[in-house]
Amino acid sequence: MKNIFITGCCGYIGSHTSVELLNEGYEVIGLDNFSNSKPRVLDAIYEITGKKIKFYEGDMLDKNLLKKIFTENKIDAVIDFAAFKSVGDSVNMPIEYYINNVSSVLTLLNVMKEQDVKKIIFSSSATVYGESKIIPITEKCSIGGTTNPYGTSKLFVEKILQDLYKADNTWGICIFRYFNPVGAHQSGLIGEEPNGVPANLMPFISKVATKELKELKVFGNDYNTKDGTGVRDYIHIVDLAKAHVKGIEKLKKDSSGMFIYNLGTGKGYSVLEMINAFEKVNNVKINYKIVERRPGDVAICYADASLAKKELGWSALLGLENMCKDAYNFTQKNINN
Repeated sequence: MKNIFITGCCGYIGSHTSVELLNEGYEVIGLDNFSNSKPRVLDAIYEITGKKIKFYEGDMLDKNLLKKIFTENKIDAVIDFAAFKSVGDSVNMPIEYYINNVSSVLTLLNVMKEQDVKKIIFSSSATVYGESKIIPITEKCSIGGTTNPYGTSKLFVEKILQDLYKADNTWGICIFRYFNPVGAHQSGLIGEEPNGVPANLMPFISKVATKELKELKVFGNDYNTKDGTGVRDYIHIVDLAKAHVKGIEKLKKDSSGMFIYNLGTGKGYSVLEMINAFEKVNNVKINYKIVERRPGDVAICYADASLAKKELGWSALLGLENMCKDAYNFTQKNINN
Protein backbone atom coordinates (compact mmCIF):
# COMPACT_ATOMS: atom_id res chain seq x y z
CA MET A 1 0.00 0.00 0.00
CA LYS A 2 1.89 2.99 -1.32
CA ASN A 3 -0.40 5.51 -3.02
CA ILE A 4 -2.50 7.64 -0.66
CA PHE A 5 -5.22 10.04 -1.83
CA ILE A 6 -5.62 13.00 0.53
CA THR A 7 -8.59 15.34 0.30
CA GLY A 8 -7.91 18.78 1.76
CA CYS A 9 -4.20 18.15 1.27
CA CYS A 10 -3.21 21.83 1.58
CA GLY A 11 -5.17 22.46 4.75
CA TYR A 12 -3.73 22.52 8.26
CA ILE A 13 -3.87 18.81 9.07
CA GLY A 14 -3.71 17.66 5.45
CA SER A 15 -0.44 19.47 4.72
CA HIS A 16 1.32 18.14 7.82
CA THR A 17 0.08 14.61 7.15
CA SER A 18 1.27 14.86 3.55
CA VAL A 19 4.74 15.75 4.85
CA GLU A 20 4.85 12.78 7.22
CA LEU A 21 3.64 10.33 4.55
CA LEU A 22 6.11 11.63 1.96
CA ASN A 23 8.93 11.35 4.51
CA GLU A 24 7.94 7.72 5.09
CA GLY A 25 8.15 6.88 1.39
CA TYR A 26 4.47 7.06 0.43
CA GLU A 27 3.21 8.69 -2.76
CA VAL A 28 0.57 11.35 -2.14
CA ILE A 29 -2.18 12.31 -4.57
CA GLY A 30 -3.86 15.45 -3.30
CA LEU A 31 -7.10 17.39 -3.80
CA ASP A 32 -7.93 20.86 -2.48
CA ASN A 33 -10.24 23.70 -3.47
CA PHE A 34 -8.33 26.34 -1.45
CA SER A 35 -11.49 27.40 0.43
CA ASN A 36 -9.43 27.50 3.62
CA SER A 37 -5.86 27.00 2.40
CA LYS A 38 -3.30 28.50 0.02
CA PRO A 39 -1.59 27.15 -3.14
CA ARG A 40 1.88 28.02 -1.81
CA VAL A 41 1.51 25.18 0.70
CA LEU A 42 2.37 22.81 -2.17
CA ASP A 43 5.75 24.53 -2.58
CA ALA A 44 6.30 24.44 1.19
CA ILE A 45 5.65 20.68 1.29
CA TYR A 46 8.19 20.22 -1.52
CA GLU A 47 10.73 22.41 0.31
CA ILE A 48 10.37 20.33 3.48
CA THR A 49 10.37 16.87 1.89
CA GLY A 50 12.05 17.25 -1.50
CA LYS A 51 9.02 15.43 -2.94
CA LYS A 52 5.95 16.61 -4.81
CA ILE A 53 2.29 15.83 -4.34
CA LYS A 54 0.43 14.90 -7.51
CA PHE A 55 -2.11 17.67 -7.11
CA TYR A 56 -5.63 18.28 -8.38
CA GLU A 57 -7.51 21.51 -7.72
CA GLY A 58 -11.24 21.11 -7.20
CA ASP A 59 -14.09 20.22 -4.91
CA MET A 60 -14.92 16.84 -3.39
CA LEU A 61 -18.56 17.34 -4.38
CA ASP A 62 -17.44 17.08 -8.02
CA LYS A 63 -18.01 13.39 -8.72
CA ASN A 64 -16.57 13.57 -12.23
CA LEU A 65 -13.34 15.02 -10.89
CA LEU A 66 -13.10 12.27 -8.25
CA LYS A 67 -13.63 9.62 -10.95
CA LYS A 68 -10.86 11.22 -13.01
CA ILE A 69 -8.48 11.14 -10.05
CA PHE A 70 -9.21 7.49 -9.30
CA THR A 71 -8.88 6.40 -12.92
CA GLU A 72 -5.64 8.33 -13.50
CA ASN A 73 -3.97 6.99 -10.34
CA LYS A 74 -3.64 3.67 -8.59
CA ILE A 75 -5.01 4.64 -5.19
CA ASP A 76 -4.57 2.25 -2.28
CA ALA A 77 -6.18 4.25 0.53
CA VAL A 78 -7.88 7.59 1.17
CA ILE A 79 -7.50 10.10 4.00
CA ASP A 80 -10.35 12.60 4.11
CA PHE A 81 -9.61 16.04 5.57
CA ALA A 82 -11.92 18.11 3.34
CA ALA A 83 -14.27 19.67 5.89
CA PHE A 84 -15.25 23.04 7.29
CA LYS A 85 -14.20 23.14 10.94
CA SER A 86 -15.39 26.29 12.72
CA VAL A 87 -17.83 25.57 15.55
CA GLY A 88 -19.11 29.15 15.55
CA ASP A 89 -19.59 29.31 11.77
CA SER A 90 -21.40 25.98 11.81
CA VAL A 91 -24.00 27.39 14.21
CA ASN A 92 -24.62 30.28 11.80
CA MET A 93 -24.36 28.27 8.56
CA PRO A 94 -25.68 24.76 9.22
CA ILE A 95 -26.77 24.05 5.63
CA GLU A 96 -23.34 24.90 4.21
CA TYR A 97 -21.68 22.71 6.85
CA TYR A 98 -23.89 19.68 6.18
CA ILE A 99 -23.42 19.96 2.41
CA ASN A 100 -19.65 20.36 2.64
CA ASN A 101 -18.98 17.94 5.49
CA VAL A 102 -21.54 15.20 4.80
CA SER A 103 -22.65 15.29 1.16
CA SER A 104 -19.05 15.47 -0.02
CA VAL A 105 -18.14 12.32 1.91
CA LEU A 106 -21.08 10.47 0.38
CA THR A 107 -19.79 11.48 -3.07
CA LEU A 108 -16.30 10.27 -2.17
CA LEU A 109 -17.51 6.94 -0.76
CA ASN A 110 -19.66 6.36 -3.83
CA VAL A 111 -16.66 6.78 -6.13
CA MET A 112 -14.46 4.64 -3.85
CA LYS A 113 -17.04 1.87 -4.01
CA GLU A 114 -17.25 2.09 -7.80
CA GLN A 115 -13.44 1.95 -8.06
CA ASP A 116 -13.13 -0.83 -5.47
CA VAL A 117 -10.93 1.23 -3.15
CA LYS A 118 -12.07 0.26 0.34
CA LYS A 119 -9.59 1.75 2.79
CA ILE A 120 -10.23 5.13 4.35
CA ILE A 121 -9.11 7.22 7.32
CA PHE A 122 -11.76 9.76 8.31
CA SER A 123 -10.89 12.85 10.33
CA SER A 124 -13.59 13.08 12.95
CA SER A 125 -13.66 15.14 16.12
CA ALA A 126 -14.04 14.97 19.87
CA THR A 127 -17.16 17.08 19.37
CA VAL A 128 -19.06 13.85 18.57
CA TYR A 129 -19.04 13.13 22.33
CA GLY A 130 -21.07 16.26 23.11
CA GLU A 131 -20.91 17.13 26.81
CA SER A 132 -19.39 13.90 28.04
CA LYS A 133 -20.19 12.92 31.61
CA ILE A 134 -16.93 10.96 31.77
CA ILE A 135 -13.55 12.73 31.75
CA PRO A 136 -11.06 11.79 30.35
CA ILE A 137 -13.09 10.68 27.35
CA THR A 138 -12.57 7.13 26.08
CA GLU A 139 -13.77 5.64 22.81
CA LYS A 140 -16.41 3.75 24.81
CA CYS A 141 -18.08 6.98 25.94
CA SER A 142 -21.44 7.58 24.35
CA ILE A 143 -21.56 9.75 21.25
CA GLY A 144 -24.36 12.03 20.17
CA GLY A 145 -25.85 14.97 22.00
CA THR A 146 -23.58 17.14 19.87
CA THR A 147 -23.79 20.84 20.67
CA ASN A 148 -23.19 22.33 17.22
CA PRO A 149 -23.67 21.48 13.51
CA TYR A 150 -19.93 20.95 12.99
CA GLY A 151 -19.92 18.16 15.58
CA THR A 152 -23.17 16.77 14.23
CA SER A 153 -21.74 16.65 10.70
CA LYS A 154 -18.84 14.53 11.99
CA LEU A 155 -21.27 12.33 13.92
CA PHE A 156 -23.38 11.77 10.79
CA VAL A 157 -20.34 10.69 8.77
CA GLU A 158 -19.23 8.32 11.52
CA LYS A 159 -22.70 6.72 11.40
CA ILE A 160 -22.53 6.49 7.61
CA LEU A 161 -19.15 4.76 7.78
CA GLN A 162 -20.36 2.32 10.43
CA ASP A 163 -23.42 1.47 8.34
CA LEU A 164 -21.19 1.00 5.30
CA TYR A 165 -18.99 -1.44 7.22
CA LYS A 166 -22.02 -3.37 8.46
CA ALA A 167 -23.21 -3.73 4.86
CA ASP A 168 -19.77 -4.72 3.54
CA ASN A 169 -17.14 -5.83 6.04
CA THR A 170 -14.40 -5.95 3.41
CA TRP A 171 -13.89 -2.22 4.02
CA GLY A 172 -11.02 -1.03 6.20
CA ILE A 173 -12.18 2.10 8.01
CA CYS A 174 -10.25 4.10 10.57
CA ILE A 175 -11.97 6.97 12.38
CA PHE A 176 -9.74 9.42 14.23
CA ARG A 177 -11.44 11.63 16.80
CA TYR A 178 -9.20 14.68 17.06
CA PHE A 179 -9.06 16.79 20.13
CA ASN A 180 -7.48 20.25 19.54
CA PRO A 181 -4.61 20.39 17.03
CA VAL A 182 -2.24 23.34 17.52
CA GLY A 183 1.31 24.35 16.62
CA ALA A 184 3.10 24.10 13.29
CA HIS A 185 5.89 22.29 11.52
CA GLN A 186 9.25 23.12 13.10
CA SER A 187 10.48 24.62 9.80
CA GLY A 188 7.83 27.34 10.03
CA LEU A 189 6.90 26.66 6.39
CA ILE A 190 3.46 25.18 7.10
CA GLY A 191 1.04 25.77 9.94
CA GLU A 192 -2.49 26.81 10.75
CA GLU A 193 -3.36 29.63 8.39
CA PRO A 194 -7.12 30.13 8.16
CA ASN A 195 -8.52 32.60 5.66
CA GLY A 196 -9.94 35.66 7.42
CA VAL A 197 -10.13 36.00 11.20
CA PRO A 198 -9.06 32.76 12.93
CA ALA A 199 -11.77 30.74 14.67
CA ASN A 200 -9.32 28.59 16.65
CA LEU A 201 -7.42 29.67 19.74
CA MET A 202 -3.74 29.27 18.87
CA PRO A 203 -3.61 31.11 15.52
CA PHE A 204 -5.63 33.91 17.11
CA ILE A 205 -3.17 34.17 20.01
CA SER A 206 -0.28 34.21 17.53
CA LYS A 207 -1.82 37.05 15.52
CA VAL A 208 -2.38 39.07 18.70
CA ALA A 209 1.28 38.47 19.60
CA THR A 210 2.41 39.85 16.21
CA LYS A 211 -0.08 42.74 16.57
CA GLU A 212 -1.99 41.69 13.45
CA LEU A 213 -5.02 41.51 15.72
CA LYS A 214 -5.72 43.83 18.65
CA GLU A 215 -6.87 41.36 21.29
CA LEU A 216 -8.12 37.86 21.91
CA LYS A 217 -11.72 37.23 22.91
CA VAL A 218 -12.00 34.64 25.67
CA PHE A 219 -15.48 33.15 25.36
CA GLY A 220 -16.75 32.82 28.90
CA ASN A 221 -15.06 32.70 32.31
CA ASP A 222 -17.97 31.16 34.22
CA TYR A 223 -17.52 27.50 33.27
CA ASN A 224 -17.10 24.95 36.05
CA THR A 225 -13.32 24.73 35.51
CA LYS A 226 -10.19 25.68 37.44
CA ASP A 227 -10.24 29.31 36.27
CA GLY A 228 -13.69 29.54 34.66
CA THR A 229 -12.44 29.26 31.07
CA GLY A 230 -12.93 26.25 28.80
CA VAL A 231 -10.53 23.31 29.14
CA ARG A 232 -9.32 21.44 26.07
CA ASP A 233 -6.83 18.76 25.10
CA TYR A 234 -4.33 20.50 22.81
CA ILE A 235 -2.20 18.24 20.62
CA HIS A 236 0.78 19.25 18.47
CA ILE A 237 -0.08 19.05 14.78
CA VAL A 238 3.05 17.01 13.98
CA ASP A 239 2.08 14.37 16.55
CA LEU A 240 -1.40 14.29 15.04
CA ALA A 241 -0.04 13.97 11.50
CA LYS A 242 2.20 11.05 12.50
CA ALA A 243 -0.86 9.21 13.81
CA HIS A 244 -2.15 9.05 10.23
CA VAL A 245 0.97 7.20 9.12
CA LYS A 246 0.23 4.72 11.91
CA GLY A 247 -3.36 4.55 10.69
CA ILE A 248 -2.25 3.65 7.16
CA GLU A 249 0.04 0.98 8.62
CA LYS A 250 -2.94 -0.38 10.58
CA LEU A 251 -5.09 -0.61 7.44
CA LYS A 252 -2.20 -2.28 5.63
CA LYS A 253 -1.80 -4.89 8.37
CA ASP A 254 -5.51 -5.49 9.05
CA SER A 255 -7.00 -5.41 5.56
CA SER A 256 -10.52 -4.90 6.84
CA GLY A 257 -12.20 -3.68 10.01
CA MET A 258 -13.73 -0.70 11.77
CA PHE A 259 -11.25 1.09 14.01
CA ILE A 260 -11.95 4.19 16.14
CA TYR A 261 -9.29 6.11 18.08
CA ASN A 262 -9.04 9.28 20.16
CA LEU A 263 -6.06 11.43 19.25
CA GLY A 264 -5.05 13.68 22.13
CA THR A 265 -2.45 14.07 24.87
CA GLY A 266 -4.67 13.11 27.81
CA LYS A 267 -4.09 16.51 29.44
CA GLY A 268 -6.50 19.42 29.67
CA TYR A 269 -5.43 23.08 29.59
CA SER A 270 -7.71 26.08 30.10
CA VAL A 271 -7.75 29.05 27.74
CA LEU A 272 -6.00 31.22 30.33
CA GLU A 273 -3.34 28.54 30.87
CA MET A 274 -2.71 28.52 27.11
CA ILE A 275 -2.36 32.30 27.05
CA ASN A 276 0.05 32.25 30.00
CA ALA A 277 2.15 29.46 28.46
CA PHE A 278 2.34 31.29 25.13
CA GLU A 279 3.45 34.51 26.85
CA LYS A 280 6.12 32.70 28.86
CA VAL A 281 7.56 30.57 26.03
CA ASN A 282 7.67 33.39 23.48
CA ASN A 283 8.29 36.34 25.82
CA VAL A 284 5.32 38.31 24.50
CA LYS A 285 2.21 39.94 25.92
CA ILE A 286 -1.23 38.73 24.83
CA ASN A 287 -4.04 41.25 25.22
CA TYR A 288 -7.40 39.62 25.84
CA LYS A 289 -10.88 40.37 27.10
CA ILE A 290 -13.58 38.13 28.52
CA VAL A 291 -16.78 37.99 26.46
CA GLU A 292 -19.95 35.90 26.59
CA ARG A 293 -19.81 32.16 26.02
CA ARG A 294 -19.81 31.01 22.42
CA PRO A 295 -22.82 28.94 21.31
CA GLY A 296 -22.04 25.23 21.07
CA ASP A 297 -18.94 25.19 23.29
CA VAL A 298 -18.55 22.66 26.11
CA ALA A 299 -16.75 23.29 29.41
CA ILE A 300 -14.22 20.44 29.57
CA CYS A 301 -12.97 18.05 26.93
CA TYR A 302 -9.81 15.95 27.05
CA ALA A 303 -8.88 12.49 25.89
CA ASP A 304 -7.94 9.09 27.06
CA ALA A 305 -5.72 8.15 24.11
CA SER A 306 -4.45 4.85 25.52
CA LEU A 307 -6.19 2.75 22.85
CA ALA A 308 -4.21 4.46 20.08
CA LYS A 309 -1.03 3.75 22.01
CA LYS A 310 -1.97 0.11 22.51
CA GLU A 311 -3.20 -0.68 18.98
CA LEU A 312 -1.30 1.80 16.79
CA GLY A 313 1.87 2.23 18.81
CA TRP A 314 1.23 5.98 18.75
CA SER A 315 1.27 8.62 21.45
CA ALA A 316 1.76 12.38 21.55
CA LEU A 317 5.40 13.32 22.25
CA LEU A 318 5.49 17.11 21.89
CA GLY A 319 4.41 19.26 24.83
CA LEU A 320 2.82 22.65 25.40
CA GLU A 321 6.13 24.51 25.04
CA ASN A 322 6.67 23.07 21.53
CA MET A 323 3.07 23.88 20.59
CA CYS A 324 3.41 27.54 21.58
CA LYS A 325 6.91 28.02 20.18
CA ASP A 326 6.19 26.39 16.80
CA ALA A 327 2.88 28.20 16.34
CA TYR A 328 4.49 31.60 16.94
CA ASN A 329 7.47 30.75 14.74
CA PHE A 330 5.12 29.98 11.86
CA THR A 331 3.11 33.17 12.34
CA GLN A 332 6.25 35.34 12.47
CA LYS A 333 7.68 33.76 9.31
CA ASN A 334 4.42 34.17 7.39
CA ILE A 335 3.21 37.53 8.69
CA ASN A 336 3.07 39.18 5.26
CA ASN A 337 1.92 36.18 3.22
